[in-house]
Amino acid sequence: MNCRGCAAPLSLPLIDLGTSPPSNAYVHADRLEQAEQWVPLKVAVCQQCWLVQTEDYTRADSLFDAEYAYFSSFSSTWLAHAERYVAEMVERFGLHADSRVVEVAANDGYLLQYVAARGIACLGVEPTRSTAQAAREKGLETRELFFGRETAAQLQSEGWGADLMAANNVLAHVPDINDFLGGFATLLKPSGVATFEFPQLLTLMAGAQFDTLYHEHYSYLSLTAVQTLCERNGLEVFDVSQLSTHGGSLRVFVQRKDGERRAVQPAVEQQLQAELDAGVKTAEYYATLAPAAERIKHALLRFLLQAKAEGKRVVGYGAAAKGNTLLNYAGVKPDLLEWVADANPHKQGKFLPGSRIPIVAPAQIDIDKPDYVLVLPWNLLHEVSQQLAQVRQWDGRFVIAVPELKVL
Repeated sequence: MNCRGCAAPLSLPLIDLGTSPPSNAYVHADRLEQAEQWVPLKVAVCQQCWLVQTEDYTRADSLFDAEYAYFSSFSSTWLAHAERYVAEMVERFGLHADSRVVEVAANDGYLLQYVAARGIACLGVEPTRSTAQAAREKGLETRELFFGRETAAQLQSEGWGADLMAANNVLAHVPDINDFLGGFATLLKPSGVATFEFPQLLTLMAGAQFDTLYHEHYSYLSLTAVQTLCERNGLEVFDVSQLSTHGGSLRVFVQRKDGERRAVQPAVEQQLQAELDAGVKTAEYYATLAPAAERIKHALLRFLLQAKAEGKRVVGYGAAAKGNTLLNYAGVKPDLLEWVADANPHKQGKFLPGSRIPIVAPAQIDIDKPDYVLVLPWNLLHEVSQQLAQVRQWDGRFVIAVPELKVL
């Protein structure tokens, strides 16, 4: 395979997580007798542009289909993050009633609802029918499209040249990352700004966050790689900030290279230097993740087997993609993890891909009163432990597995 960023041959492996179904391919009850598609989950590093990426085994249109079940609005933490983002962008870039805001991968309208509330014209681009329909029910104009240069040219011709384009947690999800970025250079006004948010490679490596690797994530991003990709596609990075979301993310600000350019902020060089100092341009840097993943897998299995031997009940919370990567890599099935609760009704009544662990409503926790609740989206531990504070009443305890097993 060649690098999807620069086309150089890929020669440096990062990790091999075996085979698993796509992490968001939840199984309907009436399809339990049918086989799932298990495909390799391997990640490699380009030693030319340092883009970390999955090897190609699955098509985007099969991953992000009409039954896609990730709805952003079921996380109160994420909604608060989106509302703050809108307020900050309006103030920093002087957005007003005549401005145009376009969000790519707009999901269920979790962010654009705050733009619309300020009287600013906005448009969502979202390829998954389920979430696009949820956004329309909020009164938000949404196009069911995969974004790229052709899509951008179409929207530009319809008057959607953008003052601000937002792309949260989508840059990693696109197989043709050059076409995707080229679309931003097409649709932005000469004075326009685009922001990309994505989990950053430095925190992934430092925190052994191997569970964030799954088929829907085609790329794992450093500013080093993103700057090169942007320059190749007519964009310039002019600022970057650190975020706590998803276990540690970057928000990157870009502008057109041929537009009204803002001064590049010192934070850009500081982040690039931090990555260089960490070793992102060395093969040795990438050698630590695979052994860390094995350590985490073994610790989780020891905990689950010990709990089983002691007659303790262990359930999960959060039918998240990262949890599916962890459970399938570790080979966990319902005999060790009875069920997983999730607040998203679109997931309830289904089964986790691969492990076939049933997904139930959170109310089941109060009924069964388990001894342990394994929080699979560990980045939401604070939110989940507050929402499920009643677990403490029967001496139940919360557990996370990444970056190391902790019983809280």
